[in-house]
Amino acid sequence: MTAHRPTAASLVGAPATAPPAPDPDVSLAAGGDQRAFERVYRAHVDRVYSLCARMVRDQALAEELTQDVFVRAWEKLALYRGDSLFSTWLHRLAVNVVLNRRKLEGRDRGRFDDDPAVADGLTQHLPPVGTGMDLEHAIGTLPPGARRVFVQHDVEGYKHEEIAEMLGITAGGCKAQLHRARMLLRERLQR
Repeated sequence: MTAHRPTAASLVGAPATAPPAPDPDVSLAAGGDQRAFERVYRAHVDRVYSLCARMVRDQALAEELTQDVFVRAWEKLALYRGDSLFSTWLHRLAVNVVLNRRKLEGRDRGRFDDDPAVADGLTQHLPPVGTGMDLEHAIGTLPPGARRVFVQHDVEGYKHEEIAEMLGITAGGCKAQLHRARMLLRERLQR
């Protein structure tokens, strides 16, 4: 008799490669339905704007880039295959639009530094940890992995599965990073 070794998928009760549930509005919009695309826009505009604003740290430019992202999404929506969540596809598209704009404008990439978390728009010049520190600065002091997960989950509202897919980690790893981030923030904000 052979022993059954549980897989990660069997432990959580779901197949490891379960396809995301299709969004009917995305499907309709991909077929050219402008009203469906308007609903998609309204459902995702706040997250896209938040991402753009964090990356460029300029409200007017973030608004312009948000519009550029949705123009590009409309043009490329037929290319969305549904292999990942639509929000993940749109997030990647938004990052690419912002980075392409920066490249076209010839801005100094040194502003992003070598840390990928800084590329997510978080500032690299932080005051020392101490009394009077606000939440934004406390978030900036988190380790990069914990910081990215915290911002995407607690600030932008992504689900663990979406974050895991975007970052190439497991949902369990995402939950662990979020727990770590919250514990570190609690500790730093109580000082």
